[in-house]
Amino acid sequence: MRPGAAAAPGPSPAHWSIIEYTGSVRALHGIAPGARPRREVWVMRPVSAALVLGSGQRSGAVDAAALRRGGLTVVRRRSGGGAVLVSPADLLWVDIWVPRDDPLWHPDSARAFLWLGRLWRRALAGCGIAAEVYEGRYEPGPWGASVCFAGRGPGEVFVAGQKVVGLSQRRASGGARFQCGVLRRWDPGALVELLALPAQLRARAERHLAACGAGLELGEPQILQALRETLQAGAAAD
Repeated sequence: MRPGAAAAPGPSPAHWSIIEYTGSVRALHGIAPGARPRREVWVMRPVSAALVLGSGQRSGAVDAAALRRGGLTVVRRRSGGGAVLVSPADLLWVDIWVPRDDPLWHPDSARAFLWLGRLWRRALAGCGIAAEVYEGRYEPGPWGASVCFAGRGPGEVFVAGQKVVGLSQRRASGGARFQCGVLRRWDPGALVELLALPAQLRARAERHLAACGAGLELGEPQILQALRETLQAGAAAD
């Protein structure tokens, strides 16, 4: 299924083009940025749920029977990190494209995340949520290699120590594509059920993951409007 694209309603923030894409998770991940010369925000609207694995994860890391029971497909992204359960009800998915010649571009792929984390922090502040940006080195912790929201990466956003915005990055010759997952609801049990884990580890993993992430319990329109207003104010400002 090829993703459909439509311009977002309302005026676009200064210097940004906002585009909405609808399609399968696989099709949305497969969108090629090409030689896009300007900053773009892609609001991704998957039509169904899927389990997305990081580029380094083995296919055997998932429980095939559990996936069939849930009617889920497996998609592999080209960036690293652990698994993410992409569900329209649980996760707001926004990709941000920055051209290589843009002032927001940074040659250091880790430091390149920091402006984006600060952007999300300001957007959440506009929703009345006090968040902090992790600016240290990547820390996977005991479960980060398996589950994205279990680790800590540069630029990722936390509320009371729990991750609410996960980030990954795909670099191309023309620029960087930042993939943002904003948790609206966090159900670690549903994710653990899909992993190929020994029975004695499942309860331990679920207990650990329960403290790693948190759902914002905000409506998608509220989050997107706050993001739009923050972009209007200036992405590079802090």
